[in-house]
Amino acid sequence: MSLPGVADAATAARADVDRLLGHRILRKKSAEVSAESLLRGARASAALEGSAYQLEAVRSGQFEDPVVTGALRVAGAIGKIADTWDNAPLQALAALHLQAATGIAGSDDLGRPTADPRISGRLQQLVQTLQTPRDRGVPGAVVAAIVHAEILALEPFAQMNGVVARAAARIVMVNAGVDPKSLAVPEVGYAEDERAYQRAIAAYSSGTPDGVRQWIVYSCQALSAGATEGLAICQAVLRG
Repeated sequence: MSLPGVADAATAARADVDRLLGHRILRKKSAEVSAESLLRGARASAALEGSAYQLEAVRSGQFEDPVVTGALRVAGAIGKIADTWDNAPLQALAALHLQAATGIAGSDDLGRPTADPRISGRLQQLVQTLQTPRDRGVPGAVVAAIVHAEILALEPFAQMNGVVARAAARIVMVNAGVDPKSLAVPEVGYAEDERAYQRAIAAYSSGTPDGVRQWIVYSCQALSAGATEGLAICQAVLRG
């Protein structure tokens, strides 16, 4: 939080999400907005894995692509897996990978991180970090950014790490109360410029303080863009 720009970016993202959460349509139709957010998020997440389709094609099921199918399964399972996250993050990650990679990964790889001591050790570090009581001044958006980046940087699974990472970040924001009904669509923010996304995660992976700063600020900006997308969904639902 002491890195330059992090606190301001997190505060701005929080304000943008709060603006979304205050939309009047959510008093009656929050479930409809959430469902559309998850659909759009799955479509953008799959696009970042190289499987890009028009939104209406994804909505109507007019595709035969296991990556999109996996991303949609993950989106549908986020609510249930969120219940597991706080007590058993590794179990939740395994469940996300099972949903994402069925039909892509071999049965021996589903839900199982690669057998690399460095990766298993760092996953345990991540779990310890998540389960250690933290200062309430650390925003959930920052925690989500770190979870997202760690999974992307580690690539603990044989396939579909990106879909798992982005879903895990959503779950953190749900459980931290940042976006409890999963209404924002941060995946759209990441997918707007895939090269910027790759540069940001490369900066984080460098391990330097400035690289970590760049990623967190970028991730918060993507959340702000996702909140704008959520507002667009609200307006569409309002218009009917």
